Amino acid sequence: MPAIYVDADACPVKAEVTRVAERHGVAVVFVSNGGLRPSRDPMIRHVVVPGKADAADDWIAENAAAGDIGITADVPLAARLVERGLQVLGPTGRAFTRQTIGMDVAMRNLKQDLREAGEIKGYNAGFTARDRSAFLQALDMAVRRALNR
Repeated sequence: MPAIYVDADACPVKAEVTRVAERHGVAVVFVSNGGLRPSRDPMIRHVVVPGKADAADDWIAENAAAGDIGITADVPLAARLVERGLQVLGPTGRAFTRQTIGMDVAMRNLKQDLREAGEIKGYNAGFTARDRSAFLQALDMAVRRALNR
């Protein structure tokens, strides 16, 4: 049975993940460096990883398996999960795939270099209702694909 692994620090779609997972009877693992309210739902697990900033990413990459679903806005983590055979979605519903992850990593690195050089500001676009809706639709489809494997 597939599970959904969520890079939960600053994730804007935790409630949506829970809703879709409950509908399909799929387990969810929220992984963070702390500060999440535990759930009484037995299908939802919270893992708090102390230590360095990437500890949550490392935990997810080590524990998720092919056929699972990963939710993250972190492109390097997405690349690790795609390599392991997961379906990976960003919080806007954008899929990270084997076909796109190379360009995603390259664009992330380019933007980071430009920010460090002062050529662009570090602002991210605001999270919109359209993003939330697109995420819900993409996650529902990803869960259906995972269950039909």
